[in-house]
Amino acid sequence: MIRILIADDSAFMRKVLTDLFKKQPDFEVVGTAVNGRDAVEKVKALHPDLLTLDVQMPVMDGLNALAVIMETAPMPVVMLSSLTQEGTDETIRALSLGAIDFISKAGGSISRIDTIESDILAKCRAAAKANVKRALTGTRAAEKAESERLAKEKSAPLGVRHVALPKRTGLKFPQKSGLPEPQPKAASPFAKRENPLLARRKPTLTPHATPSPAAAPAASGHGSSKLVAIGTSTGGPQALQNVITRLPGDLPCGVVVVQHMPAGFTKSLANRLNTLSKVEVKEAEDGDIIKPGHVYIAPGNYHMRVTSSGGTRKIVLGQDPPVGNHRPAVNVLYDSVAPVGKNLVAVIMTGMGSDGTEGMKKIKAQGGYSIAQDESTCVVYGMPKSVVDAGLADEVRPVTDIARAIVVAVEK
Repeated sequence: MIRILIADDSAFMRKVLTDLFKKQPDFEVVGTAVNGRDAVEKVKALHPDLLTLDVQMPVMDGLNALAVIMETAPMPVVMLSSLTQEGTDETIRALSLGAIDFISKAGGSISRIDTIESDILAKCRAAAKANVKRALTGTRAAEKAESERLAKEKSAPLGVRHVALPKRTGLKFPQKSGLPEPQPKAASPFAKRENPLLARRKPTLTPHATPSPAAAPAASGHGSSKLVAIGTSTGGPQALQNVITRLPGDLPCGVVVVQHMPAGFTKSLANRLNTLSKVEVKEAEDGDIIKPGHVYIAPGNYHMRVTSSGGTRKIVLGQDPPVGNHRPAVNVLYDSVAPVGKNLVAVIMTGMGSDGTEGMKKIKAQGGYSIAQDESTCVVYGMPKSVVDAGLADEVRPVTDIARAIVVAVEK
């Protein structure tokens, strides 16, 4: 039985969701909350298994409530958000803070509950299985170990001192008083940093691009012949923030990422990561040339492949059918980069199911190197577990150590 708490300032929404869950034999509605502060208090009093949390609420909004809950009583949370630009940005912030998933309100509110009923139930059932407390505890332990390692390296004699990666400036767990959002230097929270040396004309997206042959293990034409490919799903936005923000700005190769996420949200994810990272992060566009120190995130509802021509690697997007119910799919990306061979570093991180395992088999068969996120820091230990159980992981690392593992692997 999944004990659920519903937090929404709309009495109509509270009733609609309550009626929906009460009809299900595996859900029990233990209470409702009318604002964020009420939600925080009832989480402490009722100890639910799952919380649905509206983003926009009076007294204390959903983001601040989520920050307090993740600090004081971590648990699976599914956000309710609008499809406006502000709504998508707030949703990405919520996922980066630890929310498991989100439900989009068409037109700002769920006016036709029957059209998304199955989606709500599926997401809530899946979220209830996530081990948020374990992942948070594991991540904090890994962060402590990393801090101790860096302190030890700093105190080592100069002759044996190692150069440590720059400490990330990403997620910091909030104080109870509110949400400690990192402050970008730009005026807009998602403004692109100005860099005239990197300015170039953006290619036009071709929605139904036909992929060319798989990428060959040739040099990218912009430096290193290496390539990094990352696949993740549930819990991925927070995991990506832990990894991408730790990558050095002078990373000598490009990084391509598939995060299971619907259209309209991946751009906000890329923009947020870009403001927090030393590398340049963007939502991938069809025809993008892969450059060192750049991270390309597959847009929602588009498969992403990497092709090679004349020693230059580029991105091809397509809307061919979903693979394993996913578009973008990790297996599609992995299949396309497998020919990069020994110059490929493939990373598989938190997520439900096994997307990426079949592609990883092809990567390993052609000499690629693989890194899997460990169980202790995964919100859902599904995709990495499948790769590890298949004997395909060269390394298994906590999320806070994956960036360092990538840098070491790229330098080999």
